[in-house]
Amino acid sequence: MKGAPVSPPWAQQDELELPHLWQKPALQELFKCLQGLRQELPVWNLDMPRAEIIRQREEEQQASAAHDRREIVSFLSAIVSSGLAWLESDDEREEVWSEASKRLAERCGRTAMGDITRCWPFKDREYGAFDLAIREPSITGDSLGLKTWGSSYVLAQLLHKFAAGPLAHLFPTDGGTGGKTKPSEILELGSGTGLLGLAAACIWKTHVFLTDLPAIMPNLAHNAGLNLATVEERGGHVDAAALTWGSNEEEETDPQFTAGNRFQLILVADPLYDDNHPALLAGAIDGQLGLGPDSRALVMVPQRDEITKGLTGALREEMARQTNPLVCISECLVPGQDDWETRGDDDEAANVGFWWGVFKRQQNTACSS
Repeated sequence: MKGAPVSPPWAQQDELELPHLWQKPALQELFKCLQGLRQELPVWNLDMPRAEIIRQREEEQQASAAHDRREIVSFLSAIVSSGLAWLESDDEREEVWSEASKRLAERCGRTAMGDITRCWPFKDREYGAFDLAIREPSITGDSLGLKTWGSSYVLAQLLHKFAAGPLAHLFPTDGGTGGKTKPSEILELGSGTGLLGLAAACIWKTHVFLTDLPAIMPNLAHNAGLNLATVEERGGHVDAAALTWGSNEEEETDPQFTAGNRFQLILVADPLYDDNHPALLAGAIDGQLGLGPDSRALVMVPQRDEITKGLTGALREEMARQTNPLVCISECLVPGQDDWETRGDDDEAANVGFWWGVFKRQQNTACSS
């Protein structure tokens, strides 16, 4: 997706003048001002902590705008409460009210915001540089799959290291040592907004299947299409299809996944939110992962609290209970950021250890650190 913005509006604007409503500003003037007041959620990476990116953003905002937050909120509130009687039509008034409401919501945290599309940068000398544009719809209720979670970006930025480390046997560097080639198809379970799977297709230059619950699929398919050009330019391919853990019903799981044990490599990030998830996930991995000795499942779970740590332990136990048992052969805990909320002064709450584990079919081997 080459049309994604390189930098957000707050990094580009000059000093912004807030029009006086009593002067009855024209529609174009109002829209120009409202667009200039857009606030983008920050995107962090492994080289720069979230707190530093937020600090830089705030400094750039202060340097480029002559108004403090209270003045802007007051201006936006005045627009929302105004009848805007001087505008020519109800449609114009509705557009201005809608835009002002969005700017207010952006200043109330992620859960108050509407649809957003963020540009996620990837850059390393091993694979070059590219961006992925990811849409996140409004978050309502328990729609956890409509949010891009921190683990997806953490794991995505480590994929090239896995190809040279714990998964090196699947990604030979000499064109296929011993007749082996990299997996032609990779499955991601619980893809959510698709960031991890799309990155895998770009970095590993292979075919990745993005899967999730049927309710998540419209947005997941949208993001797959949004980044199709980028993925294909980098030698990858993606498909998006429903796959519900624990169900083979056609309306919940695409028929292409019913045969089972098809994939040499499965990816999963941040999949555990309820007590029944470890058993469901373990069953899904066991049902889809190939039965050969080279097959692997790479799982990342944030260790947010004692509950998530307990769910991680339960997943290990459930993997070992499968018909064709799976054991962890490599693992590590890496630092990361759990979210991108900017409210509050204590950034330590966002610092989380991300556990990853590589699983294979049991062959008298034990988990090692």
